[in-house]
Amino acid sequence: MKMHILNGGRLTMRRRIYVPDADKAETIELPVIAALFRHPGGNVLFDTGCHPSVETDAAARWGKLANVMVPTPGHSGNVIASLAALGLAPDAIDVVVNSHFHPDHCGCNEFFRNARFLVHHDELAAARAPNAEAFGYLPVEWDHPMPMDAVGDGHDVMGDGRLATVHLPGHTPGLMGLRAELRETGTVLLVSDAVSLRRNLDHDEVPKNAVDPAALLASYAKIRAFEAAGARIICGHDAEEVAGLRMGEAAYE
Repeated sequence: MKMHILNGGRLTMRRRIYVPDADKAETIELPVIAALFRHPGGNVLFDTGCHPSVETDAAARWGKLANVMVPTPGHSGNVIASLAALGLAPDAIDVVVNSHFHPDHCGCNEFFRNARFLVHHDELAAARAPNAEAFGYLPVEWDHPMPMDAVGDGHDVMGDGRLATVHLPGHTPGLMGLRAELRETGTVLLVSDAVSLRRNLDHDEVPKNAVDPAALLASYAKIRAFEAAGARIICGHDAEEVAGLRMGEAAYE
């Protein structure tokens, strides 16, 4: 099995959302990533990044959310283009695992018409709640006709133990990471926005966009246990970390 880290876009946000002592006017650029797993049983995609249209008109798709989560001007990149660079069309994806249903993590869901989707059952419930849009759940991003399975912690994605979900609530109720067992690299844990920036984990910082701070701190402890056991942690939006990752064709095996 191979893992390819894909470019899913780039956002500019207020740094103080993630770093408590940052100046109110300071901004931070956040890379958006997804991961493709070429598994013997099919192609599995973890998260789908931002929709391509937000590069030119985010407000048309995201509304007021585009004032908070701003696609970085001059940056071009999305999961569809990233897959095309690997010679794959959207129809080649068999399974999509959504960490959660915020627009920068499920924006390209609509393109994967042949895929089966996996999401944590608590996340699906949150996205279907009456006030869901106030918490960043936009139906245009996640509510599509493709088959969707609501799963729990430890769901074995392909039935052989090589890809399994890990429930990491706090940022959202049903956020889940994905644990991958790679032959040469070893264990990798993609944690999405359970840890947006590595410093959040290192300093027990709870970002302002966490819906449940206590749950997030418990998820930090869970992630640290994986790391102590030898897992490589890949965070959701850490620019320094992403700069050190192999991207695109340069796979992890």
